[in-house]
Order: sequence, then structure tokens, then C-alpha cells
Amino acid sequence: MKTVRLGIVQHRCTTDCEANIARSLQGIYEAAAQGAQLIVLPELHTSHYFCQTEETSCFDLAEPIPGPSTTRFGTMAKELGVVIVTSLFERRAPGLYHNTAVVLETDGSVAGRYRKMHIPDDPGYYEKFYFTPGDLGFTPITTSLGCLGVLICWDQWFPEAARLMAMAGAELLIYPTAIGYDPNDSATEQNRQRNAWVTVQRSHAVANSIPVVSVNRVGFEADPSGAGAGAQFWGNSFVAGCQGELLAVAATDQEQVLTADLDLQRSEQVRRIWPYFRDRRTDAYGDLVRRYRD
Repeated sequence: MKTVRLGIVQHRCTTDCEANIARSLQGIYEAAAQGAQLIVLPELHTSHYFCQTEETSCFDLAEPIPGPSTTRFGTMAKELGVVIVTSLFERRAPGLYHNTAVVLETDGSVAGRYRKMHIPDDPGYYEKFYFTPGDLGFTPITTSLGCLGVLICWDQWFPEAARLMAMAGAELLIYPTAIGYDPNDSATEQNRQRNAWVTVQRSHAVANSIPVVSVNRVGFEADPSGAGAGAQFWGNSFVAGCQGELLAVAATDQEQVLTADLDLQRSEQVRRIWPYFRDRRTDAYGDLVRRYRD
């Protein structure tokens, strides 16, 4: 067995960046105290979810990589001897910004980064205003604990992204996330959305025979402009095994730190009985690179 104890940190975020960072650091400490070796934080966890509006002053939240946050969380990774997956608003150059996940090694160094490839633009999620689509491709990040397929939030709805990471050798898929309800939606609609979110990611685990980790923020965040109803982030962070089985599930309405043990060699056994990669008809998939088949 190649067992890795995973820690997930689900917490609230506010306009107080220092308070958010303190929550993240405390969650990392708690997860490490529970034996976690690999710890994952939510999407853009150092700030409020500023994409509810289009406001140029929000670009002030961005930072370079390496930069202050990678230094701070890298120091924590080294102190505790853990691998951390953090999520940052990257300032790459003047006028060029990305939604970026950074993996920090146990020695505090940057093992690699992933820039979000699929960028949404929906009411309350105006990310295209802020983020340039990623240009690093679907490339796993090699760490001392294994090969991590790191993706971000909206990426989780696209089976192509999960498949390409798995084909490139990812041993697990990791999704830092910021997703919530419109408070005006009915309870039935809210449940449908949350269940769809869980289902599609568990299906990535099944279809690729690798574990999936999804870490969401939680709590209500008002629309700063007052024009919208705000976002009720639904938490529900979870870890699924390589047959889609749920190994850990957080609450929908509270901050939590959870751990789960993953056997990263189990995928080999599962792929022997469910040989999807063997039976793929790559000769017949050419139309997948088209926008739509008219």
C-alpha cells in the first residue's frame, strides 16, 4: 500500500484577508495534528469571493508567485513537514492575472502550479473579468507524496480535464472550489445543484479509477455592489475513493477540518477489473476537439 493521509480545510472567507489566512493556517495545523500529510484549502481562500462584481480595485488583491502567500504557506509546509495545496489570485504581469493553485512541498518550496483553464462568466461568478485562462495545460504536479492532478472549481464540470490529468499520470484529482447557491433559489433547486456537483466529481473518480478531493468554502458572502442576492457557499467538501465511494464529507453549513486515508496504489487493482483505459476508442474520438457537432 502507498497510503497518504489527506486533510481538507473547509472555512468561511470575509473581506478581512488576514483573518482568512489565519483560518487557513489554523486549519492546516489541525489537519497536521490529525496526521495529515497532504492538506488542501478552498479556492481563493485568502480573500472574499470578489468575482460577484466587476470592480477594478479588486485587482489589488492579486500577488506574484512566488510571493507573500507562497512564502507564508511554504513556511508552514516546512514547519509541519506537509504538502499544501493553496489557491491564489496570481498577478503575472500588469493587466495579466490568473486563478492559480500552488503546490508547496514539505521543504517549503513550490513544487508546481496550475492555472485555471475553464473560466466561468455567470451571474455572481464574473471570473472572465479577472482571470486569463490558464496556459500550463493539464499537467500533474509531482510531489514527495505522489503525482497530483490539481484543477480548480469550474474545471470540475469537464470530464476532459479529469481524463487528461489521469492520462498524464495523476494519482488523484484535487479541486479547490468556491461554489454556492443563489439564496433566492428554492431549497429543491439548491439541493439539485449541490447533488449534481457531488455526482459529476464522483463520476470522474469512477471513470478514471483515481481518488477525487474537492474542498469548498462555506458561509454567506454578500454582493458588495448590493445588486445581487449574494452567495451562500454550500461547503460539502468531500473525498471520494477511486470507485466513487465517499471517504469523508463535510457539513454544508459549518467550518470543518477532516482527514481521510488514501491508498494510491488501489487504482492499479481497480483498473484491472474496470479497464476503461484499455477499451477507449481513441480512433473514434476526433470530434471531441470540435466546439459542437452540427
